[in-house]
Amino acid sequence: MTDVDLVAAAAPRSDQINADDLIGGPRVVTITEVRKGNSEQPVEIVTAEFGPGRPYRPGKSMIRVFLETWGKKTGVYVGRKIVIYRDPDITFGPSKVGGIRISHMSNLDKAKSIPLTKTRGKKELFRVEPLPDAPPANGSRASEAEIKALVDGLAEGGITDPKEAIPFLRTRTGRPEINKSTDLTSAEIAAVLDFMTNGEPE
Repeated sequence: MTDVDLVAAAAPRSDQINADDLIGGPRVVTITEVRKGNSEQPVEIVTAEFGPGRPYRPGKSMIRVFLETWGKKTGVYVGRKIVIYRDPDITFGPSKVGGIRISHMSNLDKAKSIPLTKTRGKKELFRVEPLPDAPPANGSRASEAEIKALVDGLAEGGITDPKEAIPFLRTRTGRPEINKSTDLTSAEIAAVLDFMTNGEPE
């Protein structure tokens, strides 16, 4: 009797970016090409991070987001960045199957709310935020002592679970690509600790 490789069988499709690729958190990706897909998935967005063999294939709602933000001329998309994340509430028919949405986009002056169809005859506003520029390279790596101070400061504030800490750090720094404390710069750690001690400046 031959064993069946269940791990391989359960793996998501490898010819595209899947929602399960984003279980670990949002990803910042850089667009290198926009090409024509098939009749069911008409748009393929190639990224530097996943390569031409695994394009992002946005659904109709996210295509609408691209149209409303960057326009219909896809040539200008090359070199721009988006943040993609897994939304577990996306449905297919009556079932929640999860899917990929966009939370942030480069080349936006301000946040934009776009009406998207949720169910037949019903729309809701979908908000996409500007993606800030990457932090300067100088001082980008915090020391072990600074990271420990950050962890201790979060703990004193009652934040010990990474599932709470990471969203908090993303919000405070304005950097949705952060996935761990070592992603923060020295300046960002200092700003977070100052906020936790003194609150928002008046």
